[in-house]
Amino acid sequence: MFLPLRTRFCGLKGHEMFCEVERSYIEDGFNLYGLRACVGNFSDCLDLILDRIGPDDSDDSHLTQSACTLYGLIHARYIITAHGLDAMYSKYAAKDFGACPLIQCAGQPVLPVGMKDEMGADTVKIFCPKCNQVYFSPPVRSRAGISSGVDGAAFGTTFPHLFLMTFSNLVPDPLVLDSTYVPRVFGFRVHKSARQ
Repeated sequence: MFLPLRTRFCGLKGHEMFCEVERSYIEDGFNLYGLRACVGNFSDCLDLILDRIGPDDSDDSHLTQSACTLYGLIHARYIITAHGLDAMYSKYAAKDFGACPLIQCAGQPVLPVGMKDEMGADTVKIFCPKCNQVYFSPPVRSRAGISSGVDGAAFGTTFPHLFLMTFSNLVPDPLVLDSTYVPRVFGFRVHKSARQ
């Protein structure tokens, strides 16, 4: 059975953070403005994403890799639209992105974020809206099995913040600062000067 590239891409191990971009969004040329310069073989890549050519017709692994890069760039634009935010809301509610590894955040769901909007600059990170920290490694309890190879530009720098502005009811109370860990030796607090 033939699965569209979009479905196969989102089903790859480590790609659980991605949502499937609607075909109509990809077909609208306005949404692709400026991406031709970012990806070689743009037309062929677009045909592969839209299943105008099948996987058998595109044995070229470079073309498939370029199509995945193009899909990532399209995904970054899609997830900041109303439909894209709704799709990501479902994943956030199910904790598909994982939970904050900080104990004080008590399992707060996290959001994917890119530190740069350019492909190849950095991998995807996770942002916790409770402690406002960005983490480099996936949380231990994550169901996502996040791959460190996923490019951060596929989520962009805007997504988590626009998501929380759109769904303001999901913004958690900020982490209480007095709940930070206090180092102790034999029950006594360690003075700051002793740690230097």
